Amino acid sequence: MQVQLIQRALRERGIDGWLFYDFHHRDPIAYRILGLPSDSLASRRWYYLVPAQGEPSKLVHRIESGQLDGLPGETQLYAGWRELLQRLERMLAPVRTIAMQYSPNNQIPSVSLVDAGTVELVRSFGKQVVSSADLVQLFEACWSPASLESHLEAGKIIDRLIPAAFAEIGKRAGQSGQTDEYAIQQFLMDQFAQNHLITDQPPIVAANRNSGNPHYQPSAAASSAIRAGDFVLLDVWGKCDRPGAVYYDVTWTGFLGERIPEPIASVFEIVKRARDCAFQTVQEAMREGRKLRGWEVDRAARSVIEASGHGDQFVHRTGHSIGEEVHGNGANMDDLETHEEREIIPHTGFSIEPGIYLPEFGVRSEVNVFIDADSARITGPVQNAVITIPVRN
Repeated sequence: MQVQLIQRALRERGIDGWLFYDFHHRDPIAYRILGLPSDSLASRRWYYLVPAQGEPSKLVHRIESGQLDGLPGETQLYAGWRELLQRLERMLAPVRTIAMQYSPNNQIPSVSLVDAGTVELVRSFGKQVVSSADLVQLFEACWSPASLESHLEAGKIIDRLIPAAFAEIGKRAGQSGQTDEYAIQQFLMDQFAQNHLITDQPPIVAANRNSGNPHYQPSAAASSAIRAGDFVLLDVWGKCDRPGAVYYDVTWTGFLGERIPEPIASVFEIVKRARDCAFQTVQEAMREGRKLRGWEVDRAARSVIEASGHGDQFVHRTGHSIGEEVHGNGANMDDLETHEEREIIPHTGFSIEPGIYLPEFGVRSEVNVFIDADSARITGPVQNAVITIPVRN
């Protein structure tokens, strides 16, 4: 935990201090940014204030007095609730505007971790509580050179596995007349293990109408068959099995047969144009040195799909931040589920993945984007047509 970097970020934003607070590990962001062990005992409330100027301060319970010993700053102890209130008010006395893991109206749920009662308590001392979302992005979402390398390494593997999965579908369908979604999902998981990749959830393998459900998951108990003439969506995300590795997350679609049906090809073309429009928006802003916020990227993609008449079938945000967790804590490309006001900043990565979801099938095309100091790039190959999957006997 680098106090000076946090303090500089606070001064740049005109915020007097950042108050970290936890009880029973409710705020994993605090543990990661402060470098605290995630398995430590936290049965009592603790507070850690990093002011924009001066030394940090700690407030911990007497029976867990060593809770924050690894952090710089003076420690104050409390036992009873009256003592807690008195010492917390005294600790916060030098600061007026305080950042916390809070989001007005819960607009950014991944950052809105402090309970309403604690926010009310801090405000009762005459303090202004502001969101730490921009600070969290700075310290949680920026990739190091090693992070980028791990993302690219995972990407090279996944970009081999997706064509291999399509080929496996064609081979199995040719040999026995059909395969199924769960079997191909397990094929991919076996490949992950062989290539030292890990994932928080297995990949999505969705055929025909199931591809119209953006978060569909097959299982051993419920899985649809895949045969010649079927449409298949693969959404695959994973990272290298080592500390600090960053996810790679892409979606491709294929059709078992030589001739792609016109409705599928037509919808794919719309989704492709929306994806490319969103990326072009990012590229142009970076090239021009212009600030760009997540909602603007979503608008760029969504306007293409709305103009096609499929606006109601695009039911999720255009993209999400990517980090050590597949859904990271940086800016999302979103003006649907939230109005994402966070700026897209250098050294962050995110997905662009518009989709159209119909009762018969759904199409999504997903790429990953990395922001360098003044440019944007897609970190893997880009799908420009639905893959035709030969059915091999």
